[in-house]
Amino acid sequence: MTVTLKQVEAVPVTYPATPTGLTTGAAALDAAMIWQRIEAYILHRFSARAVVWTVEGPGDWVPPLTPATISTVEAWDGEAWVAASPAASPLGGYTLASEGPYRVTATVGGGSVPAAVAEAFRRLAAYIGDGQDDHFGVTSYKVVVGPVDTSFERPLTWLAKAMINSGAGDLLRPYREAF
Repeated sequence: MTVTLKQVEAVPVTYPATPTGLTTGAAALDAAMIWQRIEAYILHRFSARAVVWTVEGPGDWVPPLTPATISTVEAWDGEAWVAASPAASPLGGYTLASEGPYRVTATVGGGSVPAAVAEAFRRLAAYIGDGQDDHFGVTSYKVVVGPVDTSFERPLTWLAKAMINSGAGDLLRPYREAF
């Protein structure tokens, strides 16, 4: 059985275009921040970037990110990385014959952003950006000036749960699988 020991994923030069139809608060957010949160949640990438995996075998190994174009596979010979030519796996990756370790270099990402992912972006951005102008980092406050009494309260975990509470997570469920 193969095990992916390490994954080093570069930051893409650019992220996909920001979807249209954002609320005012959502549009004011850094779109890269929203894309980073989405990509941390799914295994599909829509912008090309380099990635290097360190893998141990033996067995079939499939890239854990998609879409992936593998450029090199190298095996550690005890002193240096040397080129390897593993057999193709029926699962879409490689059949690694020995323990290795192996170093797999690839480019991941590409394709157009599906409507469900664009909608997940809109929902997540709206959840984070709307109504947060004066109290983004605040969990609660109360102001009393004469007869005016204003208060605000939310749980400490509101941002950590944004993907689920916004409904974006449900839309992204099909993209959590690599293949």
